[in-house]
This record gives sequence, C-alpha cells and structure tokens, in this order.
Amino acid sequence: MEHVDAYCERLTDALWAEPLNAVSNLAFLIAAALLWRLRPVAGGLRALPVLLALVGLASLAFHTWATRLTGALDSGFIALFVLYYPVVFAHWFLGVRWSRAWLAVPAFVVFAAATSPLAALMPGGSYLAPWLALVVITVVAAVRGLPWRELAVAAALFAGSLALRTLDQPLCGVWPSGTHHAWHVLNAAVLFLVARAAIRRERPAGRT
Repeated sequence: MEHVDAYCERLTDALWAEPLNAVSNLAFLIAAALLWRLRPVAGGLRALPVLLALVGLASLAFHTWATRLTGALDSGFIALFVLYYPVVFAHWFLGVRWSRAWLAVPAFVVFAAATSPLAALMPGGSYLAPWLALVVITVVAAVRGLPWRELAVAAALFAGSLALRTLDQPLCGVWPSGTHHAWHVLNAAVLFLVARAAIRRERPAGRT
C-alpha cells in the first residue's frame, strides 16, 4: 500500500516515523474526555466529544500508518465536525428547531464554495472556510448578546494553529521535527472550546 510522506517529521515509512505528530493526538482524546465529563444530556451534544475522539484516533492512525486510506479517515472526521458544528450552533445558540438546523450544512457548503477561489491561493487553504465560518459565528453570537468570548478565543487559536500547520514544510530545514504536532495541540483546544461553548448552552436551548 502506498505510503504518504507529507510532513517534515516523517523520514521513512516506519510506524513511528512521526512520534511527535502521533503522540500529540492525545490532545484530542484528552479534550474529548473533558467534554464528556461535562455530561451533556442531548444526543446532539454528546456527539461532539465522540466526534472529537474520532478526529484524534483517525489522525493517530494517519500519522502512524500513513496511507491514503488513513489520510481519508483523518480528513473525513475533521470534515464531519466542521459540517456538524454549524448545526449545533444554529440549534443551541440561535434556537432554531433541530430539524431546520440541519440547513446549516448546505449553507456552509455554499459558503465554502464561495470562498474557494481565495482558499486556492493560500497554503492550507482548505481550512479557510472553517476559520471564516468560526469568525462569523463569533460575530453573530456577540451581536445577539450570546456568549461569544470562548468562540473568539477559539478563532484566534485556530488562526495560530493554521500558521503552524502551514509552516511545517518551510521550516523543515531549521526545525527537523516540524510544527504539525503543535497544530494538533492547538486544534484540539479549538475544537474543545467551541464544543464546550455549545454544551454550556444546553439548558437555555431546552430542545433536543
């Protein structure tokens, strides 16, 4: 099976050729465990720590068995979280009925398509739409008098994590271990913060 060599830290096809990139995925699992300890009641919110754990496990698989299949799983679970969170925001922040909140998925897809020309010009541009969407979500929450500070911190961390992800290869010559592992840690913090913000909204929303 063809191996993928996409990161500075990987020099061979060995299972532990990316030790920092692999171990740093523990951040996702720790974040998922902390979210689960908040005991979300609604199934729609319990899905958040589950998705976060799956993101970490899929990324761990990709940074050990670096194949196209594990790469697809890695990208796929991240995409699921990105698509699902606007639904959660629409329901638990804006009070949209659960059945109608799912319209946030096609809305995000259209938004991502609209920003794709700009994303194509940027390294790591596939994450531009999720970052911009988080900025929009933060602004909407602030304008409507909803809790927004946690979302704002997440957006700032997301920008920093994207910078670290982008710099992995350019800095490879001077930083052999790369920066991708730092992306994992910061991104786990981002997903934790946005998920916790939603879980804290469970009682005010009152509908599942």
